[in-house]
Amino acid sequence: MARIKGAIGAKKRHKRVLKLAKGYRGARSKQYRVAKQSVMRALASSYAGRKQRKRQFRQLWIARINAGARMNDLSYSRLMHGLKLAGVEINRKMLSEMAISDPEGFAKVCEVAKAKIA
Repeated sequence: MARIKGAIGAKKRHKRVLKLAKGYRGARSKQYRVAKQSVMRALASSYAGRKQRKRQFRQLWIARINAGARMNDLSYSRLMHGLKLAGVEINRKMLSEMAISDPEGFAKVCEVAKAKIA
């Protein structure tokens, strides 16, 4: 039985990792062992980052809505509660966009929420 060496598979694996490590600094883009560690960490971080992006955007939207609501004498929580009671189903992304680009429309939405709370 002939001895089988892993040269073809290893070469392919190394090329794949080094291609992913392209643009990394120093040995991280040249040496397989170091590049593999960097790539593994980068892939793990990018996966986590995709989850964090959603949280960060929601946080940003809430901060913008809160700022707009306070200009209309409401807190964020009271605004959202009033909208829920009024049956207004506008998501946070659109509410934050309204707070920035359409203050008059946002003021009307705040009035609807105020009317339902009072």
